[in-house]
Amino acid sequence: MPVKTILFDLDGTFLEYDMVQDFLPRYFRTLAAWMTPHLPPERFVPALEAGTEAITRNDGQCSNAEAFAATFYPLTGMPRETLEPHFEAFYREAFPTLHSIARPRPEARRTVELAFALGYEVIIATNPYFPAVATLERLRWANIADFAYRHITTYENSTAVKPDARYYSEILEIVGCRPAEALMVGDEAMDMAAGALGCLTYLIQSPATTEDALSLSPTFKGDLDQLREVLTQLSKG
Repeated sequence: MPVKTILFDLDGTFLEYDMVQDFLPRYFRTLAAWMTPHLPPERFVPALEAGTEAITRNDGQCSNAEAFAATFYPLTGMPRETLEPHFEAFYREAFPTLHSIARPRPEARRTVELAFALGYEVIIATNPYFPAVATLERLRWANIADFAYRHITTYENSTAVKPDARYYSEILEIVGCRPAEALMVGDEAMDMAAGALGCLTYLIQSPATTEDALSLSPTFKGDLDQLREVLTQLSKG
């Protein structure tokens, strides 16, 4: 069956940084400092961790954003309408300062351009723990924010996260694509999990890549230059 849809991971695939060791610690420190005038860290940080875990455990009955809110705000002891504007201000004003951590892969833009030129539907399938504003910002860091993507996963429009099969099936249902017509490109085992549904997969090496953790072997693996060759071949059916 011809491939018609390409799902691209973002972090580690188009942006080079160590998410666990580098980006996330700085992100959490910056966010906690921003919120300190409104909520002390000893209350904010445990509530944030619990809210993030609620996203991971989301059973699909609500969006990831609502799963986070239902756990986070009660633990803070403050109304959602009081704290939420401060989150929104953080993502507008402080989150962009984290760009210095990220190194965009120079091949990223050429790869996305080719996918569109070949007529694929293109999806940004990044793990939806972040709101749309933060996801768009990270796309800017990768120099790929200005494309007309078919879909971008964010915590507002998703009800699951990687590697849950529901995350991938939800995307495919939204865009009307069969698994065999999709190629998932990413750098981690949780990206290759799309293969369990029958999607083709392409593994790119990054600091987060641990091939020993793969429960499913990727259909393809290589760098972004080799990916462009695969995209070209797949477009020919």
